[in-house]
Amino acid sequence: MNALDLQKLLDDVHAGRADPAAAARSIRSAMQQAPFADLEFAKVDTHREIRQGFPEVVLGLGKTPAQIAAIAARIVSGGQTLLVTRATPEAYAAVQEVVPGVRYHVDARAITLAQREASPGAGTIVVACAGTSDLPVAEEAAVTAELMGNRVDRLYDVGVAGLHRLLREHARLLDARVLVVVAGMEGALPSVVAGLVSAPVIAVPTSIGYGANFGGLAALLGMLNSCANGVAVVNIDNGFGAGCMASLINHQ
Repeated sequence: MNALDLQKLLDDVHAGRADPAAAARSIRSAMQQAPFADLEFAKVDTHREIRQGFPEVVLGLGKTPAQIAAIAARIVSGGQTLLVTRATPEAYAAVQEVVPGVRYHVDARAITLAQREASPGAGTIVVACAGTSDLPVAEEAAVTAELMGNRVDRLYDVGVAGLHRLLREHARLLDARVLVVVAGMEGALPSVVAGLVSAPVIAVPTSIGYGANFGGLAALLGMLNSCANGVAVVNIDNGFGAGCMASLINHQ
């Protein structure tokens, strides 16, 4: 039983369509099931959707294509939505063999299969990035947010080196309920965006930049020291984390 099934069961009891005793038995039966599936090399958290509203997400880094495919097959067999981040084309090929219908998002480096329609977010999430080099992280955030039921507006290559490109899209910024702003180099874009909007801004530093960027550390520190209000910062290159946080805000 996942979160949606549980909600439907409770709604049916409330509306008189289901017997409370039978519903209680169903819930007890679901809770007696193992909270994870032991694949020896991985313990797949089958109850995460019940606890957090979205199934376990697979980080592809460090895993072999065969391991990713086995984990993906277990998640999908339980009727849950699949998201694999940082996935290679080789991993996608392996997953495709055991899970027909999966999709590979090249820019985001993500594998997805939506098996359930997620509850819709209240508004639009704008995902903005400074430059084309930041696209993989921005797309990871966008794909994550979309899979979690959100409407996403992509606003790319609007960095501060050409500020007129951003200002031209001011109306789209104002339409957002929450914004994910991705930038490398000195990481200035989130501060600029936050100064133009009243919605929360989730800043994502990327590892893009020259030597003194220190693999994204300069952008991270710049964002943490933002003088604009309403800016929260996730880890370097963490588009997935930003997409999740934006979705949580948009579903409030």
